[in-house]
Parts: sequence; structure tokens; C-alpha cells
Amino acid sequence: MLSQAEENYLKAIFKISEKEAKAATTNAIAAEMQTTAASVTDMLKRLSEKSLIDYEKYRGVQLTPEGNKLATALIRKHRLWEVLLVEKLGFAWDEVHELAEQLEHVQGNGLVDRLDEFLGHPKFDPHGDPIPDAEGRWAFRQQVLLSTLKVGDKGVVTGVDDHSTAFLQYLDQMNLALGAQLELLERFPYDQSLRVRTENGQEIILSEKVGQNLYVKIS
Repeated sequence: MLSQAEENYLKAIFKISEKEAKAATTNAIAAEMQTTAASVTDMLKRLSEKSLIDYEKYRGVQLTPEGNKLATALIRKHRLWEVLLVEKLGFAWDEVHELAEQLEHVQGNGLVDRLDEFLGHPKFDPHGDPIPDAEGRWAFRQQVLLSTLKVGDKGVVTGVDDHSTAFLQYLDQMNLALGAQLELLERFPYDQSLRVRTENGQEIILSEKVGQNLYVKIS
């Protein structure tokens, strides 16, 4: 049985490798876990001894098939708990990450499958991230970053790349929840900020950083 720290490292390695499409570096893992490179090295040795990662100094870290399976299961639990917290318990989407971080380590025979069934087998969590099924299969959809749209394109907000509380609360202030419809009206050459029109006709200016952290499905 793995410790919570070991589970958290597996999840961190999975996320980094997925986002960067390459082996996770020690420095990237340290940044994700908010710890020192020395602490990361010690943990990597432990995970390697358990055959959960392939680790070579200076070459990065990759999950073994067993490590990948465990990380996927953790992410599945985390995102299902987030759905429960938002849809059934009334939490806001910026409030649930830390709670789900704790709940994902709860063990119980059939608990996750029952939770999945109770929620109606959701494919995506409250932030638009895909939820793997019991066999580890992921749901995918066509989406792009808002910053890549052309002037005149219309899209529906489907997810976020930045899960920070500050960003999610900012989106709430702009009424840019999942499902919000947008039309790109103008891109300003000076700073690449965007002028968009929402479905209620309101026009707002969004920074380039927002555009690079907001996913939309072109409609």
C-alpha cells in the first residue's frame, strides 16, 4: 500500500508528463510538489524500487504501466469527488481542489465505482478536465485555447488550464463559467489582449494570459 506522499508524486509525474509530452524532470516535479530537488530525488528512488517509475538521473522520470495505472486511478477519484462537491453539495468550483486532494486518498471496496454510478458516470469534472473510466479510458473532445481563435470565431467555454483559486474567481467575475458562449471580436496587436462578446451581448476585454488558460470548443 502506498503512502499519500507516494500517491501525490505519481499524480504529479503523470500531470507533468501529460502536459509537456515528455519525461518529467526533477525540477518540474519539485515545482509541482513545492519541495526541494533533494526531497524529490529521495522519493524517486523509493518509487523506482517499487517499480512504479523508470528513473535515470539527468534523463527524467516516466511512469511504468503499474505507476500509470495507479496515477490514473487517483485522478479518477479526485475528479469524481470534485463533481460530487460541486453538483451535489453546492461548493463553488474554486473551493473543491483541496478537499478533493484529501478525499482521493480514501480507501474502500467499490467506493469509487459507487460514486461514479451515483453521479451518472460523468465524463468531465467541474473544471472541464476528463475523468477516466474504471478501465482507465479517457474521454476526449475537440477544444482549443481561446488565444488561438481567429477574429469572428465563436466558441463555448469547455475548460481551464489554470486551476488556481484566483483565476477561477476571476472567471466568475467575468461570468465565464463552463458553457458560456463567446465570440472573438478583436485581437489587439500591442499586447495580444482580446475583445470578446458574451452570449448576453456584453463586450469584455481579456488579457493574453486569460486567453492562454481558457479552453473553448469552436461552434
